[in-house]
Amino acid sequence: MDFREITEFFRDFMGYIIAFVIIVLIFTFVVAFHPVAGNSMIPTLSEGDVVLVSKFSHKLFSLKRNEIIILKSSNEKTYIKRIIGLPGEKVDYINGVLYINDKGYNEPFLADDVITNNFLFEDICPIEDCPDGVIPDDMYLVLGDNRMDSYDSRDSELGLVPISNIVGSVIMRIWPVNKIGLVD
Repeated sequence: MDFREITEFFRDFMGYIIAFVIIVLIFTFVVAFHPVAGNSMIPTLSEGDVVLVSKFSHKLFSLKRNEIIILKSSNEKTYIKRIIGLPGEKVDYINGVLYINDKGYNEPFLADDVITNNFLFEDICPIEDCPDGVIPDDMYLVLGDNRMDSYDSRDSELGLVPISNIVGSVIMRIWPVNKIGLVD
């Protein structure tokens, strides 16, 4: 019996094990693939699309307005939404215009025929929960791009989303192949 063959086999085998462990760690802590279910993000994302999600960027960097995120609700369901309101902001929607701290904002990612029903910040976060009249620290207001068919912060069961419920930020669409690319 030649021990060099055995040690060479184990050396090669350990290389595969190390590679496998690294891949598992990357997909556990760094990135994930996430399928899009439902119509709430049309036209940006459609049911059946698959996105690549960064699971750590929101822990290192501040989340930004219009960033698309994956979140878990209190009932453990996973949703994909767009951040509209940041901590310290008051968000209202009046006559088709998004107001953040009483200043109008354009939403270029919305389809031209999208209608967003009016709401005031007090409708989303009553004064008992938001005594300062703004989104509390580490909370976010999220909406789907398909405003008429979206379960989002306007629904009292979801409401404002704590950062602890955010799984990650969408980096890019990877499926279908003809739509591979960054997502705005």
